[in-house]
Amino acid sequence: MSERFLAELVFPGVPSSVPVARHCVKCVLTTAGHRNVTGVQLVVSELVANAVMHSVSGLAGGLITLDVRAIGNDLARIDVMDDGGLTVPYVRQPSEMECSGRGLQIVEETALRWGIGDNALGGRVTWAEVLTTADPPISALDVPAYATEVYATEV
Repeated sequence: MSERFLAELVFPGVPSSVPVARHCVKCVLTTAGHRNVTGVQLVVSELVANAVMHSVSGLAGGLITLDVRAIGNDLARIDVMDDGGLTVPYVRQPSEMECSGRGLQIVEETALRWGIGDNALGGRVTWAEVLTTADPPISALDVPAYATEVYATEV
C-alpha cells in the first residue's frame, strides 16, 4: 500500500486547539478523497487533548504537531507530536464514576493500530491508523472468536 504525506499542522498546546485540530484533519482528509473521517476525528480529539493535558506542550508556549498521511485510499495515519511529559501514557480502566481517563481506551477501540514512541527531540509521538471507508470491510479482526470457530468446524 502506498503512503502519502498530506499535511503537517501545528497548534498551540491549549484546550481550544482540540476542535480546531479535529476540523483541520477532516478538511485535509476529505479533500484527499477519504469518505468517512468520523473515527479519525474522534482519535484526533483524544490524542490532542491528551497532549494538552499530560505533556509539556500544555504549558505556556508549548506546541503540538500533527502529521496526516493517507495509506492507500481507505486508511489514515495521524501522528501527534508533543514535547513529552513526566509520565508514560497507558490505557486506563476508570471506574464508572470517574469523569476522565478513557481517551486511550477510545483510541484503542477506534483505530486499527496505534502506538506511542519518542521522537529525536525528546518529545513523544502518539500515532493511530484509522479506516476512512464509508462501510469498513469485515476483516478477521472484526469477527468474534466464536464465529471463526463455528465457521471452521462447519467447513
